Amino acid sequence: SVLVLDEPANGLDPAGIRWMRGLLRDYANRGGTVLLSSHLLHEVEQIADDMVLIGQGRILATGDQASLLQGRAIAATLVSALDVPGLAAALRDAGHEVEPAGAGLRVHASPVDVGRVAAQRQIVLTDLRAVQESLEEMFLEMTATTQRDPLALSRELSA
Repeated sequence: SVLVLDEPANGLDPAGIRWMRGLLRDYANRGGTVLLSSHLLHEVEQIADDMVLIGQGRILATGDQASLLQGRAIAATLVSALDVPGLAAALRDAGHEVEPAGAGLRVHASPVDVGRVAAQRQIVLTDLRAVQESLEEMFLEMTATTQRDPLALSRELSA
């Protein structure tokens, strides 16, 4: 009744990953328990009901995704508009950090602040969405003091 898997999506193509997700979800829906160990936190977010985040051999956090991310700041806002360059300029003028994201923008501000700037400049928005912090970002923040410095690692490897 308990299925234990370590990195089950490792090496799978997108179709295989989708198939694996469906298989595990179906097994759990039929009453089985799936214990899944993975470094691919984006994949875990899509399938797990309850999570245990472990760093340096210690439990850092437990719960479902909503409770783990509850109260965490909105990471950014994704927005697109009929006049994307005009919106980008207006947002920068208002002091917001803006970067391209697909056909729109990623803005380091709340959706309300982005909408307010667009309304003041009479720019028509076609999409406006908050981007919540992910489990991966939360995990990296929680383990920041124990992570290896990527620059130091690259210096070690090239030496």
